[in-house]
Amino acid sequence: MRRPVTTLFMLVSADGKITPGAADSLDFDKDFPHIAGVREGLQQYYDIEQTTDLWSLNSGRVQAKIGVNEKEMPSKTPVSFVLLDNRHLTEQGVRYLCARSQQFVLVTSNRDHPAFQVAEGNLHIIQQEKLDLAGMLEQLGQEFGCQRITIQTGGTLNGMFLREKLLDYVDLVVAPVLVGGKDTATVIDCESLTASSQLSGLGVLELESVQRLEGSYVRLRYRVVS
Repeated sequence: MRRPVTTLFMLVSADGKITPGAADSLDFDKDFPHIAGVREGLQQYYDIEQTTDLWSLNSGRVQAKIGVNEKEMPSKTPVSFVLLDNRHLTEQGVRYLCARSQQFVLVTSNRDHPAFQVAEGNLHIIQQEKLDLAGMLEQLGQEFGCQRITIQTGGTLNGMFLREKLLDYVDLVVAPVLVGGKDTATVIDCESLTASSQLSGLGVLELESVQRLEGSYVRLRYRVVS
C-alpha cells in the first residue's frame, strides 16, 4: 500500500457518543472518572491505548481541549503524532507536542500557523491549500515511513475518513453508559446519506473479535470490508 494501514480507535458510549454532551467543557477523560459505574473500568481503555500504533493521528481541537496549550513540557514518548490543525494550537501547544513526540507532523492550510515560528528538529509541516486526507496519508507513508497509524479524531474528521474510504480497521472500547443528545458528537459525524445511490458511502464491517472487559466494558474490533 502507498499509504499506511489505518485503525480508528475510540472510547464510545453504548449509543455511540464520544463525549458526554455538546459543550466543549464536557469530555470523557475529565468526566468519566467522576461517574460511578463507569469510572471503575475506565483505566482499561488507557491501557489498550498504550498498545496501539506508534503513529497516532489527532486534531488540534481535541488536543487544545485536553489542555496542551497550557501544560508543562512532557517527557518524550515512543509515539509519533500527526495533527490536523488550522487555529486551535498555540506556539506553546506545538512545543508541547514536539517534546512529547518522536516525530511531530502538523497538517495545516493556515499559512500563519504558530508552528511556523517553532524551530524543532522533529517538527514537520505539511501545508495543504485544502485538506486532502488521502494525499496526507500517502505523504506520511512515502516521506516518513509510516506503515500503520491510529486515528483518534473527532466525529467530523472520522466521517471524512469513512466517506473517503480511508479506514481499514475499527477498534472500539464501549463504556457502559448511555449519553443521548442529538447534538452530541458520535464516532462518525458527517452529512447523512439521502438516496440509495449513495449507499456506497457506508462502511461495511467484519467482526474480528469481541472482548468482555471488567466493569461491563466491551472491546469490539472490526475490519472494514468496504
